[in-house]
Amino acid sequence: MPQPKKDKPDTPLRSDAQRNRERILEVATEELTHCANAPLSAIAKKAGVGQGTFYRHFPSREALVLEIYRYGMQQVADAAPRLLADRGPERALREWMDHLAEFAMTKAGLADAIRLVTSAPGAPEKPRPTPLMDAAGLLLRANEEAGTIRPGVSGDDFFVVIGGLWLIGPGDDWQPRVTRFLDFVMDGLRAGAPGR
Repeated sequence: MPQPKKDKPDTPLRSDAQRNRERILEVATEELTHCANAPLSAIAKKAGVGQGTFYRHFPSREALVLEIYRYGMQQVADAAPRLLADRGPERALREWMDHLAEFAMTKAGLADAIRLVTSAPGAPEKPRPTPLMDAAGLLLRANEEAGTIRPGVSGDDFFVVIGGLWLIGPGDDWQPRVTRFLDFVMDGLRAGAPGR
């Protein structure tokens, strides 16, 4: 009797499987932010899925942690075109920076978990931030074309400046500090804009 074919990694999940996967990622992000060694069984239970479902999506702690990182990064990247479709370029860029800040704070909270799974010999590498670079480039180009930021700002330039986000700790008071910081960044991007 032929064996059923396993889904390929790029095969879209059924909607209930996708919901389970996203729920696991949400719960795991919260739990691993509080404790880098949170038991996977506790994460599965809190997500409301069985062990089999959990391990079908994430066969190891490494797979889970790296997917949290990749998933969060992709969520932020995917927000850029949506924001541009609904808002003017300048507002879209500033709101996207808020999404990026939330990702940075989550990543800071998960730093221990990420370090644990990527520091062992033979461990997988962290996903590269290419989706974020692409999203920033999209927003920067839209703003340059609209004349709302200074010309010639590249994605690399943007991330050098925005790198200060990763210096702010994820404590309870991070939001006012991040808001002030991002407002300063926007003021710097606007300086010399031809449309001002």
